[in-house]
Order: sequence, then C-alpha cells, then structure tokens
Amino acid sequence: MIIPWEMLEPETLTNLIEEFVSRDGTDNGYDESLARKVERVKSVLKSGELVIVFDQESQTPNLLPKDQANLLPSEFE
Repeated sequence: MIIPWEMLEPETLTNLIEEFVSRDGTDNGYDESLARKVERVKSVLKSGELVIVFDQESQTPNLLPKDQANLLPSEFE
C-alpha cells in the first residue's frame, strides 16, 4: 500500500527517511550530512519520483521509486 508522504507527521517522516538513508552505512564516497541526505530524499518524495510503501505482511514501511511501487499488488484489486 502506498502512503502519501503528506499523511505522516513531520517527525515521523524525518525518522523514516533517516532510517532509510542510514541502512547502507556511510561509506559511499560522499561526505554528506544526515540532514542533507534527509532533505534530498524529502525533495524526491515531494516530486513524486519516490513513494512510501507499507507492507501489510511485515508491518514495515519502505521507500521505493514510484515505478517499482506500481509493480506491487494493489490492495484494491
């Protein structure tokens, strides 16, 4: 299920994004602050290129590119 980012409380959204950007560690060759990474991800969410997906089975949220999220089964089918 896709969750519109606007439905989340600002603190919840920030926490979700912080968890997302820190999953792969920090050794990516870029020296970028966590705050800057969060702002970049928020910008991509706002543009609609990235969406928040909630998996009912595992009860976990994730961020996916919109084109990948559209491949997921819909709860309305």
